[in-house]
This record gives sequence, structure tokens and C-alpha cells, in this order.
Amino acid sequence: MNKDKTDQNASSRRAFLKSSAIATAAFMIVPRHVLGGKGFLAPSDRLLIASIGVGGKGESDIASFAKSGKADIAFLCDVDKRRAANTVKNFPKAKFYTDWREMFDKEAKNFDAVSVSTPDHNHAIQTLAAMQLGKHVYVQKPLTHDIYEARALTAAAKKYKVVTQMGNQGASNDGPRQMKEWYDAGLIGDVHTVYAWTDRPVWPQGIPWSANKADVPRDLDWDLWLGTAPYKEYVEKLVPFNWRGWWDYGTGALGDMGCHLLEAPFSVLNLKYASEVQASVGSVYVDEFKRGYFPDSCPPSSHVTLKFPKTNKTKGDVVVHWMDGGIQPERPEELQANETFGDGGNGTLFIGTKGKMMSSTYSANPRLLPLSKNASIKVPERFARVKDGANGHYAQWVEASIAGYGKQEVSSPFEIAGPLTEALLMANLAIRGVDVQAKNDQGKIIYPGRNIKLLWDNDNMRITNFDAVNQYVKRTYRKGWELGA
Repeated sequence: MNKDKTDQNASSRRAFLKSSAIATAAFMIVPRHVLGGKGFLAPSDRLLIASIGVGGKGESDIASFAKSGKADIAFLCDVDKRRAANTVKNFPKAKFYTDWREMFDKEAKNFDAVSVSTPDHNHAIQTLAAMQLGKHVYVQKPLTHDIYEARALTAAAKKYKVVTQMGNQGASNDGPRQMKEWYDAGLIGDVHTVYAWTDRPVWPQGIPWSANKADVPRDLDWDLWLGTAPYKEYVEKLVPFNWRGWWDYGTGALGDMGCHLLEAPFSVLNLKYASEVQASVGSVYVDEFKRGYFPDSCPPSSHVTLKFPKTNKTKGDVVVHWMDGGIQPERPEELQANETFGDGGNGTLFIGTKGKMMSSTYSANPRLLPLSKNASIKVPERFARVKDGANGHYAQWVEASIAGYGKQEVSSPFEIAGPLTEALLMANLAIRGVDVQAKNDQGKIIYPGRNIKLLWDNDNMRITNFDAVNQYVKRTYRKGWELGA
């Protein structure tokens, strides 16, 4: 073979190899979902979730994330192995931990997001730690146990640029969007008063702490369960449900249902931070002649009134009434005698200058009053609905987390959930203030927090006219369990 022929062949071979390499490289950088065809999700298109608190509500939360089709449950953590057993069985590939701190230390590089479904008193410390690792977070309601914590998490979400969502799934229902459209169309005029009520608590409240000590269940790590709370000996029936009625751990009926029932007033009226609050509470009879007040326990019922300053959606202040323990507001005169108020046990009522509207739990089933109006009123749809409503609350967060901070909207980010939670916890300040004791000049025990209105300095996060309740704005954490430690 002559030299020219040899050079030509070599040149052709080099050109072939070069073009093949380019083609191979191009093939390799094609997104895997293109190669896999319809329904294939590349690893970058899936959210790896570590879940803290995986029994009870945590179990259903995890199932809902998995149902989105875009999340993998990578790690499970619970202080109660018995409660966690069913979830562990359903997600056998997920590694299990008892201590969330150990899970974070060892596995932080192996997950993208954290779900928190633990008792209220541990929400903030777990959530802040996750955000400090740059993880997206989904946190059950209420967002936090204390006002200080809510403010801290709201700021942290912005600082660490993570996707956040509180578990008040009614925020993704059509109801709040429908009511915003009605309100913006002027159908009920300017809202000045809102009522929200619940038949909860459905756990014991207004009772003394049990004197009957019990053995800690074998599968429960009691010290880890206590977390931030003061150390106490284990008592029967506190775990897994009745902790809600004790201030060390829960936030009462307000914390349990308030985020569901007051979300709509916040989103419809753009409410933020209250300026004042007052409360009255029910009590129980210790014996035939004496009423009991037990400051460690939430009361059996309460009526709290919060005032919110004028917003861009109102012409003046808005007064919000909260009622629990079965207390309900007077039925609207537009509601006929046998028509259901709210959903019976729970509801929210908006009172405007031209009319009224109400909804059920989770802001579901919004109705104008009188109910006969609803057949004829048609208002254009202006706010995009969330696919699957309340059930889509989970998938919404999963997809937004995959997209990244600021790329997709979620219904209850901390910038909204934080102020909402603060309002509920400010109401609890007034409730707790009722039981604050002092002694008068004659040495007699008095209750100076009763029958007064508490004035709130929002910038400094403190009540200005009754300092004794400010201890509850930010509690003292158990040593070693401080927020942000």
C-alpha cells in the first residue's frame, strides 16, 4: 500500500474515532428520563426523604410522600420501635434509627429532605437542624411549640433557602382559593370579624399530673421522647396521644386544630401578626365546692379573642374569635334552624359588611350565607388549584423540593405558616396567663392575668403589660437540647 493511501486511511480512521467519541459523549449526557422513556425518573428527579416520627400521623405522611411517585423513603427514625413497626415493614429498604441526631450525623449526605411528625415540643429543634444541613423540610402542624421558635424557623427557611411546608393540608384545598375569589369579588363586603371553633380536645385537659408512676415501655426511649422538655418520670397513657394536653409537650386544641381552621382567614385576608389578645377558659370541679386550675395542663375549653391590624385586604382591624372544647358562636341568622353550622363540630365563619361565608375543617366545603345563594353565584376562577387538593399537599412539596428553592409554589411555606402559628401561640399566651398566680398585699393568692387584655410588641416578641407570661414566648430547654445547638 502506498504512502498516500496509508495517510488517507489513517485520516479516515481518526475522523471516525473522533465522530464516534462525540456521539458517545452526546449519548452519555442525554437525561436519563429521555433514555428511559415515559414514566422513568432519573435519580436527580427523585426526592430522598428522612422521616422523624414514623408512627401515627407520621405513618400516613410517609405513605403520602411515597404515593407522589417522586419520593423515596430513605431513612426512618422513631423513639418508639413498637409504633414504628408498621412503617418499617412497609419500607424495608429504609434504614432505621432511634435518635435523629445520629441519623443526621451519619447520613446527611444521603438524603435531600426531612419530614418531622413528632410531638410539638421537638418540632423546632429537629426542623432547624435539618435546615442547617440544607435540607428541605415538611413539618406537621403546629409548626412550633413557642412563638420564638416560629419566628426563628421562618427566618431560617429564608436564610438556608430550602423548600418548606407545614402539614396543614387544608391549605391546598380548593376552599381557601374559592373564598379568596368570593371575597375579592366583593360578595361579602369588608370582613371585620372571624369565628373559628372546634369540638376538640378529645384527650384529657384541665387535670393534675398523674401521681402514678409506671415502667417505661420496653420499645420506648423515654429520654429521647422528652427531648427539649424538662425531665419527668414516665406516666401511663401520656404516649402516644395524650401529651397534647400538657404544656411541656403540646399546644392544646389551638395547636391541634387552629392551623386547619384559621388558615383560610389568614390567606383570604392576608393576616400576619396580632396586636392584642384576651382569653377566658373553662375549669373543672375538684370536689363539690372547689374549682380546679392546673397550670401544667391546657384547659378543657377556651374562648380567645385576637385583634389583627388592617391589611391590604381589609378596611380596618380584624377581630378573630377562637373557641374550643365544644363552645360555638351564635348561629348566623341567615342559617336555617336545621342547616349545619360549619361541619357540626368545627368550622370557620367570616362576617363582612355585606354578607357572610363559612367553611368546614381544612377550609373544605366553603358556602355563602344564606345557603340559597350558592346555586346562583358564579365568580371567575383566578387562583390555580392544587392537584388532588388536601391530598396533593404532599406531592406539591415533593415536586417543589425537587425543583429547588424559589422555583415552585407551595401552599404553606414557613413565610405563611410561621405567622399563622405565632397567632395560635399568642392565643396560648393569654390562656396560660389565666393561671399565673401572685400574692396581694394581704398574702392572698390572686390571678392577675385574668380579665385583662394582653398587648403585644411584635418586633420585640413580648407582652408589654403583663410580663409574667413572657416566660412562655421562649421556654427554657433541657440541657443539651437547646435550639440550634
